[in-house]
Amino acid sequence: MVESAAASFDYAALALALFAGAIRVGTPFLFVSLGECLTEKAGRINLGLEGILVCGAMTGYAGSLVSGSPWVGVLLAGLSGLALGALHGMVCSMRRVNDIAFGIALMLFGIGLAFYLGKPIIQAQAPMLPALSLGDWSASSQVRHALQINGLFVVGIVLAGVLHWGLASTRWGLVLRLVGDHAETARALGYRLTPIRIAATAAGGFSAAVGGAYLSLYYPGSWNEGLSSGQGLMAVALVIFARWRPLHCLMAALIFGAAGALGPALQSLGITSGYYLFNAAPYVLTLLIMVISCRPDQTLGGAPGELSLTR
Repeated sequence: MVESAAASFDYAALALALFAGAIRVGTPFLFVSLGECLTEKAGRINLGLEGILVCGAMTGYAGSLVSGSPWVGVLLAGLSGLALGALHGMVCSMRRVNDIAFGIALMLFGIGLAFYLGKPIIQAQAPMLPALSLGDWSASSQVRHALQINGLFVVGIVLAGVLHWGLASTRWGLVLRLVGDHAETARALGYRLTPIRIAATAAGGFSAAVGGAYLSLYYPGSWNEGLSSGQGLMAVALVIFARWRPLHCLMAALIFGAAGALGPALQSLGITSGYYLFNAAPYVLTLLIMVISCRPDQTLGGAPGELSLTR
């Protein structure tokens, strides 16, 4: 009976740790995937999100350090992502420019710029984003820790709901989807494709950079050159997995977050064997999604018709 209770407690503790980790680790995935979802709905793919994410992390940390307010840092991070996203949109609107190739160049540019400008603030301590204590009602320290939820996660949930409603029920959502699905039809109806796509890509960059600010200002809560672990690139697979639906992006981000939290969760329970193998879970999940979703004999259901990967 004692062994059974201990085993039950271990499973409950693991589930609680994965729940908390899904929210902590999944929040950057949420913002980056929502940004990429919006970009791809306009018929453009942005592989430079990794660079935007890292640049947003650096800008957010520097903004918080200088202003004394982490929320000012988040806003500045979003503006940096807006600028890089607009750059991607404008360059890719030129003739003979491939959005995938330029996205890779933007990724390298954003990472290099962040590393160069962020050198002086690596050792500094900026004000961090506060957490919402939703578990004060519980006597369990584990429950209280699991329910320490950052406000940006709540913002991400609201953003996913707004994008879902906007894309399905508003005029701008209809126009955006039309531009991404049938460019010639949109052009025939008098819509200007270039400004719409630039605006969507810039807005997507803003969202991705906010995800970067979360990394430096909350979890793990510091600025260094190894802060990102490929979340920007994995977000592209996440959007495919979510079938270009904002609410599905929320669920997919939590799944990726739980995968990323698997190693630390098992370590907290005393399981240290294979720790680094468990830490590779998000990358394995990304590969599985790409293999399952992108086979030549399988149609990408829900993919915008103007995306490079659907042609």
